[in-house]
Amino acid sequence: MRQVSIAHCRVSLARYDKPAFVIVARRYVIGGRVQGVGFRYFTEAAAVREGILGWVRNMPDGRVEVSAEGDADALERFERSLRHGPPHARVERVDVDDMIPTGRETGFNIR
Repeated sequence: MRQVSIAHCRVSLARYDKPAFVIVARRYVIGGRVQGVGFRYFTEAAAVREGILGWVRNMPDGRVEVSAEGDADALERFERSLRHGPPHARVERVDVDDMIPTGRETGFNIR
């Protein structure tokens, strides 16, 4: 009969107790006073902090577009940051579309 220590079982089970990372992708279009207030740099910093991959850019109509993918929980925190924005921004609307993850492996850029 093979003996297994309790400590070994806890370690082994702990590996399976945590859910695997769920990678999701979303497109955000943010409206309001979001250009000329550092919104893209704010977004980049929030993405780096949360480990989000993707890009952010100004749109010709004055809105900001964001393509982001990463862990579902991190993306939720990232979205909360976008809804708040930097100090001089006034976020009036955030449209969110679920996307298919691209498998992007690195980086978040300002376009």
